[in-house]
Amino acid sequence: MLAIMSRRSAWQSREEWRSRAYACLSRVATPVRRTGDISVDKSNRCMDFFLRVEYADISLLGGREENQDRVAVAVAEKAALLLVVDGMGGHAHGARAAQVTQQVIMDAFWHTPQPLFDPLGFLHLTLGRAHEQVVKLGVQLPLEQRPRATCALCLIQQHASWWAHVGDSRLYHVRHGALLARSRDHSHVELLLREGLISAEQAQTHPMRNFVECCLGGDPILPDMSLTRRRPLEPDDVLLACSDGLWGPLADAEIATGLGTPGELRAKLLELGTRAVQRAASASDNTSAAALRWLGD
Repeated sequence: MLAIMSRRSAWQSREEWRSRAYACLSRVATPVRRTGDISVDKSNRCMDFFLRVEYADISLLGGREENQDRVAVAVAEKAALLLVVDGMGGHAHGARAAQVTQQVIMDAFWHTPQPLFDPLGFLHLTLGRAHEQVVKLGVQLPLEQRPRATCALCLIQQHASWWAHVGDSRLYHVRHGALLARSRDHSHVELLLREGLISAEQAQTHPMRNFVECCLGGDPILPDMSLTRRRPLEPDDVLLACSDGLWGPLADAEIATGLGTPGELRAKLLELGTRAVQRAASASDNTSAAALRWLGD
């Protein structure tokens, strides 16, 4: 059975965040848990103000008993944010780690004047704060039992995007169905792949594919985090943040092609997510994604 986290109504989102958004109208894709059904709401479009974008998000339970992923999209007048957090299921309170990370990052976005003066500084500082809060969740626990999470974060403003990630939650930049770029996982398997020691097909079934080298939480020391400088956007470019439940069973080219086909963004995400869950079968993980299409000026 699949469960999907669906968006609140636009009115509820505006009312909830109005005091935090510096008086700019916005829509926020805030996850609300459902069980046993799949929402078929249309993708959101914001074209009345400075940003002209279409955005959507999904979160599927997969073969797990609990959804420890968190996904969100925030769209304001002059900036937008994609966020996917994957609570690490092998550790206690993975869902709490993901929830705390989401809350810290979304609060930071809505309390920062936009467009952001220093996008990379914002991403680095915000991930650092999220790490500190996740560490606090497990301060009384042995190190190996502390809550942990991976995270992918994409800021969009001024015709460009800036990326940050920790662990193996990924970011993709797709143009006309072709992959322009993706983030590189903090994992041993990613290193083997980049060194040419294994193929992409071998990486999908490698015995260490689920092991990450750094994450939010656990050790108090600030983890390594990858920051990507300004990436210019063209009309109809699609940006994707996703957990390993989505990209694990699917090839990068398959994801790019799926996002490049005609139709609403939400329907494309749902098709890719469902395909990933079905292909992984009983081994399927929580499968979450947030995507945004840049519509240009």
